[in-house]
Amino acid sequence: MSNHVFEKSVYGQGLYDITFRVSSAVSDSGVQDGLATVFIQHTSASLLIQENADPAVRADLQNWLSRLVTENDSLYTHTEEGPDDMPAHIKGALTTVQVAVPVMHGALALGTWQGIYLWEHRHSARVRSIIVNVMGD
Repeated sequence: MSNHVFEKSVYGQGLYDITFRVSSAVSDSGVQDGLATVFIQHTSASLLIQENADPAVRADLQNWLSRLVTENDSLYTHTEEGPDDMPAHIKGALTTVQVAVPVMHGALALGTWQGIYLWEHRHSARVRSIIVNVMGD
């Protein structure tokens, strides 16, 4: 078993490719066959496995979720941290804070067009902490 923690700087809402960092953690673990679990330690960001070829997919996902969960809704009572904070928590609740990927032959078993993304739901720049746990033989 191996645990690896890394930080990712983000510069506002959007999807940030972290596939290389996760792949590096898997390689460093020495595990040949097993499971990599990726976990983000935040409630206003999430993780996603998504297409890594056409950036329009990521833009469409971002636009769709922003339309689904709007800012400045009069129903929000948690408003002390700005108009994007409560919507970011809702977006995080609708998505996920962890993904699991099989490890085969020492590498992530992602499909041809799949990448692992940190999905930032806040507007401002910040640093996010991510844990990669790799278990197996």
